[in-house]
Amino acid sequence: MERKTKYQYTYFIYPYVINENKYEKYLYKLLNNKKCKIRFFEKEKDLDLYTYFLPNMKEFMFQGFEFNKDKIRKYEEFNKEMQAIILSKYPCTCFEYDLGIMQGKAGEGEGIFFHMQKIELICFKTGICFLVMKTNIEENCDFSNVLDFNYKFRDIYSEFSNLKQYENIRLQSNTFEDVKKLIEIIKEITGNTKDAKALDIDTNRFLTFAYTCIEQTDWNEEKKFKELEFEFFKYANIFPSSYKSNFDKKHLEIINKWKFIKTGFTKEGMALLTSGIDIHNYTKLPYIYENQYLYIYILVQYQKLYLKKLEQESKNKNMTQGLREKFIKFTKELWIHEITNDDIGGQIYKKIRHVCEIEKIYNGLKNKFDIAYKELNIEKENKVNKIILIILAISLLLNVINFISLIRIM
Repeated sequence: MERKTKYQYTYFIYPYVINENKYEKYLYKLLNNKKCKIRFFEKEKDLDLYTYFLPNMKEFMFQGFEFNKDKIRKYEEFNKEMQAIILSKYPCTCFEYDLGIMQGKAGEGEGIFFHMQKIELICFKTGICFLVMKTNIEENCDFSNVLDFNYKFRDIYSEFSNLKQYENIRLQSNTFEDVKKLIEIIKEITGNTKDAKALDIDTNRFLTFAYTCIEQTDWNEEKKFKELEFEFFKYANIFPSSYKSNFDKKHLEIINKWKFIKTGFTKEGMALLTSGIDIHNYTKLPYIYENQYLYIYILVQYQKLYLKKLEQESKNKNMTQGLREKFIKFTKELWIHEITNDDIGGQIYKKIRHVCEIEKIYNGLKNKFDIAYKELNIEKENKVNKIILIILAISLLLNVINFISLIRIM
């Protein structure tokens, strides 16, 4: 018997990179796109976000909290070019993309009917950006449909999509007609993939950030999680419902703080599965997950890509000193600080960083910059020693000349 979902959504996240020197022009392009609208975070409207994160995190990711109504009004009085200049000074800027009303279907026959609720752009001044799409399948669907939809949709941007029949995903909207048009819009927003590939970003696949609450009849005090464990493994690893082999718990990190909430982490995504046995799990928890936890996930992905960016640039020896200063700034602003006082948020933050192996990248860069710094100091010492030797030699030569002159006079 199929397990039914009570509430479900999946965010598909596409990282992309804009040349840092062209970031201001990119913001100008978005501001001129009629379907893009800048998102200003408001303390009253986004109070849960404002109170959840610590000041350092708010300052870095949510510039909109600095814009009160008067400041927004003054900002809107400027032309688009000046607005782009203003926004380019902030660490992070968010945009909303107007989709209109959009529905879709995946597969032939009865298929899987779904909605695409929104598209957001999260842009960092370093040129590292994220396109974020929220989808959900129609209510009370089979959990197997969630597995198949996530597995299929995350690869629609792949160059091999036609070989896997992803053209079977159809979209209806007053904005665009089908998935091929969606791909065109993504390409228009994100540009070429050259800089992204340089950071070893998989440009053919979306990261997934999924939430599913299943009916309490399928997970309760009598029906234990053990019966769901393999399904959860497939869900967190973005495998299809037909997947049957290699159930290895080593390939999955899990947070088990509550009895009826399991959160899984892989390098390709984060997935929460819960039971409708508690009203909190399908009312308050979905909101927390797609707001507070989503931004934690995005922040860690940013940290990973920015460190990779520094790693890539460090191959140019002439830039070592400037890069070291960037690395120190990153350490002071984003590495050593906690981002929230919430215990679960802190656990999630650490778990994602662990799964993404960020500390490995960070320590590798730190060692590289430490060695370069020591070598630079040694070179400086050698130069100073050479100068001292030259001065001593000149001084000695002058003393000899003066001595010879005195002898001749005598």
